[in-house]
Amino acid sequence: MSKAYDVMAASCPSRIVLHRIGARWTVFVVTALADGSMRFSALKAHIEGITPKVLTETLRALQHDGLVDRLDLGGQPPHVEYQLTDLGRSLLAPLAAVRAWAEDHVPDVEDAHRRFADGDPSGAPADDPSR
Repeated sequence: MSKAYDVMAASCPSRIVLHRIGARWTVFVVTALADGSMRFSALKAHIEGITPKVLTETLRALQHDGLVDRLDLGGQPPHVEYQLTDLGRSLLAPLAAVRAWAEDHVPDVEDAHRRFADGDPSGAPADDPSR
């Protein structure tokens, strides 16, 4: 049985999906919305370093791809919240695994950075006999 999509094929539409998931701020926005809906200002405060322009662009892209819903709750001033769709929630487990891997391997990556800066681009640990 052949796969319908192959991300390694240049023309495969799954590349669009992977590009969205791998976009710089997607992981942060999806993770921030994991516990429920949030207002724009709360999202911006929760995701350190994101600018309002970039947050707006990211939310629009996630809406476009069906991962986030924009809820207009009316009122004056307008009350808008963002929440994950079912499709967006389906990303939480894979992103949690990637986040855990990243947090668990910070020392390893930092060691590789130091070795590379010291002139060992192979990345082999200093005590590796193959060096």
